[in-house]
Parts: sequence; structure tokens; C-alpha cells
Amino acid sequence: MRQPTIAAPLAMALAAAVLAAPVAGMTAETVRRGAEAFGDWHGDAPGVWRKITASDLPSVDSNSPRNNARVVAAPAGAMPKTLPGFEVTAFAKLEGPRQIKLAPNGDLFITESQKGQIRVLRAKPGARTAETTEVFVTGLERPFGMAFYPAANPKWLYVANTNSIVRIPYRAGDLKASGPPEVLIPTLVSTGGHYTRDIAFTPDGKRMLVSIGSASNIGEKMSVKTPAEIAAWEAEHGTGAAWDGDTGRAQVTSFNPEGKDRRAYGTGIRNCVGLTIQPATGAPWCTTNERDLLGDNLVPDYVTRVKAGGFYGWPWFYIGAHRDVRKEPRPDLAGKVIVPDVLLQPHSAALQTVFYPQAPGGSAAFPSEYGGQAFTALHGSWNRSARTGYKVVRLKLRNGNATGEYEDFLTGFVVDDQSVWGRPVGVAVAADGALIVSEDGNGTVWRVAPAGK
Repeated sequence: MRQPTIAAPLAMALAAAVLAAPVAGMTAETVRRGAEAFGDWHGDAPGVWRKITASDLPSVDSNSPRNNARVVAAPAGAMPKTLPGFEVTAFAKLEGPRQIKLAPNGDLFITESQKGQIRVLRAKPGARTAETTEVFVTGLERPFGMAFYPAANPKWLYVANTNSIVRIPYRAGDLKASGPPEVLIPTLVSTGGHYTRDIAFTPDGKRMLVSIGSASNIGEKMSVKTPAEIAAWEAEHGTGAAWDGDTGRAQVTSFNPEGKDRRAYGTGIRNCVGLTIQPATGAPWCTTNERDLLGDNLVPDYVTRVKAGGFYGWPWFYIGAHRDVRKEPRPDLAGKVIVPDVLLQPHSAALQTVFYPQAPGGSAAFPSEYGGQAFTALHGSWNRSARTGYKVVRLKLRNGNATGEYEDFLTGFVVDDQSVWGRPVGVAVAADGALIVSEDGNGTVWRVAPAGK
């Protein structure tokens, strides 16, 4: 479970901008592979590429130190760093901003989980800072995920609270909720644990997908079932579905838009914090925090498409057929575990992913080679001796399929081995094509756009 930290105030002007210096010798052809790909924050820089594969995983190391970062105010002049040709601007200052979703009219909706509310940011195309900030709704229970429904002309904003799904009346341009939240699913699960939930609708609008993280690291308190009991359980709950305190957890669950007809969609996904639909294929993708206490370089977090009925290993296996020796054997599952599409540096705490539009247009559109690519926010490690995460990375896709390679795109949030000043959470693409990034360390929303746009 990722540990929260308390931020100091951000001492920085919101309108400041920076253009990063080139990173010498780093190109898309220079990809760190094998053991070199794991690394830590000292090797992070815009333009650094990595690729981790299932065959690169090391042996188990029981040494898993607790190494929480101390969140401090930004040092004088500190700004995120990005690639040459882009500039970063402080877009807005909020209170613990988390997930970001773009409304059809161009407004940006951002959850402030700890305050139990959602804010709306509005800006004219090309504006480097938000011009309007309003609280859309309050009184929610640690909200995280959001989805507009129906997609083309929304009537509702669906919100994933920590243990319920609600929807709020919405019409394009609303800055304030016109009515109270309607509870569709009053209770998602019966136990605590990972609290973030995300929500997305299938492209046809017929199914609502909800991600629910595990209640534990590896289901330590799950009872042992006989093969016959397991078969009966999986016939009802899905391949590899957990039970006892993790019943209905560590998976993506499917409902109809009214919150009825509950079904397992994808199982064995320890904590799918970010759930999104890939526009090019209509496939759901999960940004996942994997298990802890197996050492610095196990287990990689990941981003992957989620196949209907697919099983991704938790808690018995990880990254394919790597068995977690802390659990009783499940040889019946060994050949059924799907290897995720993109493996990230272990313990990076991957949160939200967004796909960049294939042809965005807009005054701040990225170059054409970014069309169809994906960006992922990495909140940062807390139990790794040398830090990973604390950055935004770009995932490389070719014809809609991930190559497994990813690039450091936005870095510079780490001060030293003990301290950080920013923790990325949310990513979204604004209507003008700019990339919007939230970080809850000092509560800033950043805008990244081609220089001069």
C-alpha cells in the first residue's frame, strides 16, 4: 500500500515556465535494458528510455527497506524538467489534486480526494494558467476516478468514491453540480485497504468498468481451499479470483450503467489505480501497483490492456509464471497468467495513464509522433532503498500495441535521497493539446506544451 506524506507549502510563482536543456546522448535508440533498466532516480532525465521484460526479473531479496520520502517545499527556482522543444508552466494551485478528466467542453475536472471534493479548471485554448477555478461538488468519500456519461453529450458525471459509485447531474459547461450525488452502488467491497477506485465506460456505453485494488499485499489471511472449492469459486467469480477479505478485489469489475449486473472482467490485478479506455482499440487499460516485500527490484509496476476474462497473477504469480513463494502453490494457474504490456521500475507507484489523441489539433498540439502514445504518472516509491518514480513517462506504442519501451518525459521532482517536492498523480490532455499533470506533494497542476504554443 502506498504511504501518503504531508506536503509543505509550495513557494513558487504560478506563472513561471522553464524550457529544459537537451539531454546529451539520449535518443529513442538508446534504451536501457536488463539490469540497467531498473536503476533509480539518479539516472532519470528527460529522454532516457527503458525496457524491462519478464526475463529480466531478479531473484527474490527479502530486504525491503521502508524509505518514505520527505515532501518539502520546492527549492528556489525548482521546476519540472522536460524534453527540448517543450515548456512547463504552473497551471493552477489546488489542495492535493489527484485524478484529472477532460470534460467534452474542454473543462478539466480534478478530484481532491482528502478534501472529498471535485474542482473544475477552465482556461481558454493556449492559456498557460487556469482562468477559472470552481468547486463542483463537496461531501464525497475520498473520490478518485471520474467518467462522463454518455460520452458524446453527458448527462452525468460518475464518481468512484472509495467504497461506492455515485453519479451527479451534469450539463456541458456546469461549474457547480445542479443536484446531489445519486448513489448507484452503496458498497463496493466489505473491507478496507487500497482506497483509490477508478471508473470507465466501454465505447458502446453498455458497461461500466470499476477498478478495485486488493485489501492486502498478497492475501495473507486468505484461507486454503480444496481444488473442488476453488473450481466452484472461480465458476462464479472468475479465473484466479481472490476470496475472504479480498473477495471482489484485485480486479476490474463490470456493471451496467445503473450499477447492476455485477461481473468480474479481469482478475489478479493487485491494484489498478488508473483505468482508461484506449481510443484506437476500445480496450480498457490498467495502471497497476504491484506487491511489496520481495526486494528493491521486485515486483515491477505495470501498465497493460485488460482482456475480458484475463488473469494477471495476483496473489499466486507475478509477471507471467513467476510464482510468489509466500503463497501456497496453484499449478492450475501457471499457464493462465498474462504478462502485462509495459513493465515499469519496481515500486514506482504508477497511478493515472492517458492516451494522447491520434490527431489532436489545437494550438498546443504535440508533434505528430506523439499521436496514439500514452503518458503515465509515477507517484514515487516508499519501500525501495534507492527511489524510483516521481516523474511522468511516455509509453511507446506502435499500431496501438505497446513495445514495452518507455521514456522519461517529466522529471526533476526529487531533491536528494531523502526529499522530494512533487509527486505526480494525474495526467490528461487538454482541449488545446497540452498535457496537464497534477502532483499532490505541493498541490500544483502543471501544463506541458510545445515551446511557444
